[in-house]
Amino acid sequence: MRPLLIAGNWKMNKDLFETLAFLQGLKAYAHKHAEDRVQIAVAPAYPFLVTACDLLKDTPVKVAAQDVSANDDGAFTGEVSATMLASLHLPFCLAGHSERRQYHGETDFVVNTKLKQVLKNGMTPIFCLGEKLEEREAEQTNAVLERQLADGLSDINLLTGREIVVAYEPVWAIGTGKVATPQQAQDAHAFIRNWLMNNYNVAVAEKIQILYGGSVKPDNIRELMLQPDIDGALIGGAALKLEQFTAMLDTSKEVVKIK
Repeated sequence: MRPLLIAGNWKMNKDLFETLAFLQGLKAYAHKHAEDRVQIAVAPAYPFLVTACDLLKDTPVKVAAQDVSANDDGAFTGEVSATMLASLHLPFCLAGHSERRQYHGETDFVVNTKLKQVLKNGMTPIFCLGEKLEEREAEQTNAVLERQLADGLSDINLLTGREIVVAYEPVWAIGTGKVATPQQAQDAHAFIRNWLMNNYNVAVAEKIQILYGGSVKPDNIRELMLQPDIDGALIGGAALKLEQFTAMLDTSKEVVKIK
């Protein structure tokens, strides 16, 4: 069975002191309640990545960056390159999050470039993709996912399936309080895995973790994580409160015992 990866994407939230308080609590939790089959990651804001890495270095909790520049180092004011992030020994970096696509105009081509930057610098990208509400209502979900997969992974060779993590986030469920039903989420995840099987191979596709993101909370995570092709969650708002995040970790530990 693939381990579950429970990742908290903090987006543009938490100052230094709030970051410290949360991570100290998470560190204490992780020391007491570690479970090898439930991986934990948090993605703080850029200014606090070093703080997070230092504080969590002796724990099983991994630190992720929320985004990366599509450019190499150079005259790109305000951007953060993959080489900079790699120098912090970060294991993960998000690419293609729907908010980057929506608010910053990132295309599938840009996402593909970012994925390549992350891979080139020895990190694991968390490749985000998903359909908008109007696309789902028009029954275009699979077509959208197929396009995002084909363009996002263009010229990217996956040999083991451990090089990348995929995160399916239906845009209509992010920050809206709406959540895909377990069956809707499973159907999308199964489509993604089948695409990976057909375009890489079965062994690679079976190793790739596919996360679900979109209004995941303590009261719905169990049924989502029980689905055969859902391998974890990329969590936004509910990951900002320590008691909610640890509650979801506790539920995930229960799930791996029966999944």
